[in-house]
Amino acid sequence: MSRKALAAAAGVSERHLANLEHGAGNASILVLLQVARALQCSLAELTGDVTASSPEWLLLRELLEGRDEATLHRVRVAVGELLGTGGSNGATTRQGRRHSERVALIGLRGAGKSTLGALLAEDLGFPFVELSREIEKFAGCSISEIQGLYGQNAYRRYERRALEEAVQIYPEAVIATPGGIVSDPANFNLLLTHCTTVWLQAAPEDHMQRVVEQGDMRPMAASPEAMSDLKSILAGRAAFYSKADFHLNTSARPLQPTFLALRALVRTALEMPE
Repeated sequence: MSRKALAAAAGVSERHLANLEHGAGNASILVLLQVARALQCSLAELTGDVTASSPEWLLLRELLEGRDEATLHRVRVAVGELLGTGGSNGATTRQGRRHSERVALIGLRGAGKSTLGALLAEDLGFPFVELSREIEKFAGCSISEIQGLYGQNAYRRYERRALEEAVQIYPEAVIATPGGIVSDPANFNLLLTHCTTVWLQAAPEDHMQRVVEQGDMRPMAASPEAMSDLKSILAGRAAFYSKADFHLNTSARPLQPTFLALRALVRTALEMPE
């Protein structure tokens, strides 16, 4: 396709296209999308994303494009088994899927992961692992210091090391995970592969109240729109949290009945006697 034809099809000036080709164009995403549509390719191909780096990647992406969530889930599980990263020791469900005896609690801060996790670990006789504390041990400083001094990428590396060590050391455990672990696909995939996951859900108001009750006033002090921000974060992560094996609403009832519901859920999944 000539530059003139591409300019006409994309609605972008020839001069701007020439700058883009030479790496000097300061293009917006919208302009790049127009060019990609005119070339009948994806934005990933245009920008050299890894999924456009080889014919096999392109063919795989083409096979998966437009598939529903259930199909994508089956493909992910099948690929994990093929590569040897799927499956783990644990009880077998009626569907044939094996539940690991590492139970990981996921959800936003204030969902009850630490409180319920400690109670569940004691009940099952499993070690209780608070992943945030393990991350701090690896780094030798607090979570806020890791992010402030070294940045988000460094934090994710420490998170990965802490999770890998927990998986390696503990065949049985209850793991309370950081709320943002779902933001890193590699770390979240590792968690889904090696743990039985439970999403502890709660209303935004309960998330906020519980954090404040723990003595942390930063969410309210940092932003007058703290509740709006929290709801936005929760909405953005819900699709990832929902990939957990089980869901439990911790806002529906007081602590003790919630714990009993979690206990029954996990013991049933692991085929452990009540």
